Amino acid sequence: MTFPVVGMVGGGQLARMTHEAGIPLGIRFKLLSDTPQDSAAQVVSDVVIGDYRDLDTLRAFAQGCDVITFDHEHVPTEHLRALEADGIPVRPGPDALVHAQDKGVMRAKLDAIGVPCPRHRIVADPADVERFAAEGDGFPVVLKTVRGGYDGKGVWVVRDAKGAEEPFRAGVPVLAEEKVDFVRELAANVVRSPHGQAVSYPVVESVQVDGVCDTVIAPAPGLSDELSAHAQELALRIAKELGVVGHLAVELFETRDGRVLVNELAMRPHNSGHWTQDGAITSQFANHVRAVLDLPLGDPRPRAKWTVMANVLGGDYPDMYYAYLHCMARDPALKIHMYGKDVKPGRKVGHVNTYGDDLADVRERAAHAAGYLRGTITE
Repeated sequence: MTFPVVGMVGGGQLARMTHEAGIPLGIRFKLLSDTPQDSAAQVVSDVVIGDYRDLDTLRAFAQGCDVITFDHEHVPTEHLRALEADGIPVRPGPDALVHAQDKGVMRAKLDAIGVPCPRHRIVADPADVERFAAEGDGFPVVLKTVRGGYDGKGVWVVRDAKGAEEPFRAGVPVLAEEKVDFVRELAANVVRSPHGQAVSYPVVESVQVDGVCDTVIAPAPGLSDELSAHAQELALRIAKELGVVGHLAVELFETRDGRVLVNELAMRPHNSGHWTQDGAITSQFANHVRAVLDLPLGDPRPRAKWTVMANVLGGDYPDMYYAYLHCMARDPALKIHMYGKDVKPGRKVGHVNTYGDDLADVRERAAHAAGYLRGTITE
C-alpha cells in the first residue's frame, strides 16, 4: 500500500511540527521551502527549494503530491486556483484561504454572516482615518494593512491623523478598526474535514507581549461555560460558512461587557494551539494532517486540567542546549519543543509546555523554563 504524500508549502516551525505529527501515521511529506536552513527543511527528507510566489515552481512542486497544504497564508490566491484547475486538491482551498490572506475580505464576509467584530472599514488616507475615529469614540484607532501582517507587523495603534501616515506608505489598502476595550484575548481552535466533520478544542487565553504571543493557558481561566460554548460555536460556524478544511484559529477579544469579538483568523496550525502537542489527546498538528487527507478526526479533549504553553524567544544567551540541564532537572515533566532556528533577539525559536492540576504551579513552571532558556532567568 502506498501512503499519501502531503505537500507542505512553507518551511517554518509549523511545517516542522505538522510533519512530526504525520510520522506515526506513515504519512510522507514533501516540502517547498525558501532555504535549506528553514526549520522544516532540516527534518523533512523530500525538500524542494523555491519561491512559493512563482506558479511554475508551485506546479512542479505539486507533482507527486496527493494534497497541498500550508504553514503560512501568503501563496497568491490566483496560483491556488490554478493548482485546483490542474486537479490538485488544495486544503484549505483558495475560496476559504483568502479570508485569512485579506483582512478586508475577512471583515466583509464575517459581517455578511453575522459574526460579531470590532467596528471597522477600509480607509483611504489619514484624513479618512480621522473621519473614521470621529464616527465612533475618537482616537486611538487600530490600523492594519489588509495583507501580509503577522506577530504585530502591519498593525499600528494611532492616536491622531499624523500618526496614521505610516501605514499608507506600503501602498496597500488599510483597514481601520476601533480599539476594543477588552479584558483579555482568547482563541478558539477548530479543525474541519472535507466532508464536514469538525472538532473544537477548549477555548484558551492568549497573552501577548509587544504584539507577539507570549503565553497560552488552556483552558482560559475563569471563562464561563456559556461564553466558552459561544466562542466554540462561533469558530465552528465560521469554519463551515467559509468552507475551511484543516485547522482554523479564531482569535477573539473578550470585552468588558461579556461578549466576544473576532479579531483575526488563521487557516493553519497556530501558536495558540501549540499546547495541544502535550496537553490534548490529539494535537492540532495531527488533526490538521487528518483533515487535509479526509481521515476521521481525533479527540480534541485535554489530557490534564491545565496546560500552559510559553514561547521561547531569542535573547542574548545563544547556548540553549546547555540550559536543558537546569530545565530538565528542575522539572522532569517539562516538554521542550525547539525549531532549529538561529537565536536572534525577539525571534520565536521554540516553546515549552507544562501541565498539571494547579494553575499557579503550571504557569510558574512554564515561565521559568522559557525564561531560563532565553537567559532572562539564571537560577
